[in-house]
Amino acid sequence: MTKHAATPTELLSHEERLDRLGAVAVHVGLGLQPGQELVMTASLDALPLVRRITEHAYKAGASLVTTLFSDEEATLMRFRNAPDDSFDAASAWLYEGMAKAFGAGAARLAISGENPSLLANEDPDKVSRANRARSKAYMPALSHIANFDINWTIVSYASPAWAKAMFPDDPEDIAVAKLWHAIFAASRVDAPDPVAAWTAHNAELQARTARLNGQRYAALRFRGPGTDLTVGLADEHEWAGGASQAKNGIVCNANIPTEEVFTTPHKGRVDGYVASTKPLSYQGTLIQDIAVRFEGGRIVEARARTGADVLNKVLDTDEGARRLGEVALVPHSSPISKSGLLFYNTLYDENAASHIALGQSYSKCFINGANLTPDELAARGANASLIHIDWMIGSGEVDVDGITASGAAEPVMRAGEWV
Repeated sequence: MTKHAATPTELLSHEERLDRLGAVAVHVGLGLQPGQELVMTASLDALPLVRRITEHAYKAGASLVTTLFSDEEATLMRFRNAPDDSFDAASAWLYEGMAKAFGAGAARLAISGENPSLLANEDPDKVSRANRARSKAYMPALSHIANFDINWTIVSYASPAWAKAMFPDDPEDIAVAKLWHAIFAASRVDAPDPVAAWTAHNAELQARTARLNGQRYAALRFRGPGTDLTVGLADEHEWAGGASQAKNGIVCNANIPTEEVFTTPHKGRVDGYVASTKPLSYQGTLIQDIAVRFEGGRIVEARARTGADVLNKVLDTDEGARRLGEVALVPHSSPISKSGLLFYNTLYDENAASHIALGQSYSKCFINGANLTPDELAARGANASLIHIDWMIGSGEVDVDGITASGAAEPVMRAGEWV
């Protein structure tokens, strides 16, 4: 039996891979520019990656890197000990400061990796109120992100709690190692030249968006088990995917990893029923087997096997929470899907399956969207909301048709794969 010879990337240590992920976050995810500030958010678990990113950011010429840390244990202390009326409050001063930084040109980087079931045993009413208060306070900062005023990105860190959620039968150290392996692979860190690998991948995604933009479909129809959904597309919508240019002129990849191409639905033209194909992990609550029905763009019925209370409270956040702000297509054969892993993390699971998002739409997904006012965007069908929550509706059993302006159906995906 011949022994497999290790490739150069297989010989990399964990620290070397972590450093590569930091470089990808700065150079591919953000496209950080000399003299630019960076505002980063992360949990305490992610400190090693924060330090790698900070180092690469300063080497790239960052003028200042500021990191805001969160602590899951402190979050639980709040839900178990804080006075009831405090759950209607959020640190508006903090988000106003972030909005001011973004308005002055700072880049934004978020490191995800939270425990997907952190708040599963907490009072859903308190969870809902806290999320709503945070969403309202965060809106001035979020608007800079949703409108792509700045370059921003999200990457992940393999926290022990997240790893154990994914690999509950493994000891913690083995579970964390398995999750890191998946993160590094999905983020193309293991490629001989990660930046070159991302350049090639972005070119493939942009070719796909060019094809869809050339078709100018009026709607998409999804059909599969528990699903027959027609998603009307916004007037003058534009498909996007992979690297794109923010309004500040900087090219960035908003998600590391990413396998999707996406656009904006029309808030009033979604009809039919749809079932989720993967669980949704939202703010520490796992919502499984979502099934909803739309009429005239609005969810009129909703249920879920677990987390139904949280789901229904999310839908009551505001008028736009029951309408769609995004529709995205992802092949069932995407690397994340082929891994066979359920990540319990939207950043990863949304890149394993086609998906829709409740809530806020992106101005970048309109022709000349950067120059449109909120009223002009709304007139074209853009949705507005305090939330933007992606959940997965694609699988190897779901077909997608493009519906032309004349009503003709053309195959776009069959059994989850591009036609």
